[in-house]
Amino acid sequence: MGKTKFDYKTDYVLEDETVLLRPLKSDDFKYLLNFSINEPEIWEFNIGGANGKENLVKYIDNAINQRQSEKQYPFIIFDKRTNEYVGSSRFYNIDLEMNTIEVGYTWYGKKYQGTGINKNCKYLMFNFAFDKLGVERIGLGANSKNTRSINAMKGVGCTEEGILRSRSLDQNGNRIDAIILSILKNEWNEIWKTKLKEKMIK
Repeated sequence: MGKTKFDYKTDYVLEDETVLLRPLKSDDFKYLLNFSINEPEIWEFNIGGANGKENLVKYIDNAINQRQSEKQYPFIIFDKRTNEYVGSSRFYNIDLEMNTIEVGYTWYGKKYQGTGINKNCKYLMFNFAFDKLGVERIGLGANSKNTRSINAMKGVGCTEEGILRSRSLDQNGNRIDAIILSILKNEWNEIWKTKLKEKMIK
């Protein structure tokens, strides 16, 4: 399939029978507030999380501003099985000259973690990046202490590349090491596109 130019102004919608990802908007505040107030531990591993009403406003405003400045492209995630919004993810560091993109800023409400919904979301995002945009590499990263996130990324085909020491901050302002992972186009086409499809929830 031919390469598509990434257009930040286009409202991309990625969906299958289980989940739908659409661009994050300001009025999505109401859908995410419950997670923000009642599940602050979602963001414990990284700075800039949406814990608390005030931080959620900042989080959404910043995400939308990043899209408008053509740096990032945030999605809100909708679970069709429960008819609920369950989290968020985004594309960033989109460099189609080098055919690379990154996927991150991903979080889900606690009761949706470990349910398989992440596999559906990653399938849709990876498939869009590799098949529609024609990228050769998708990068991902996490706090090196966030074993749940790291295992989830490895579970959808990502390979650990290394550690960036003292790369960022956690929610409490402590310096953290970041683990870097990736999945390549040939790995997706030859192995993980089919393998992940088989793992996806219906």
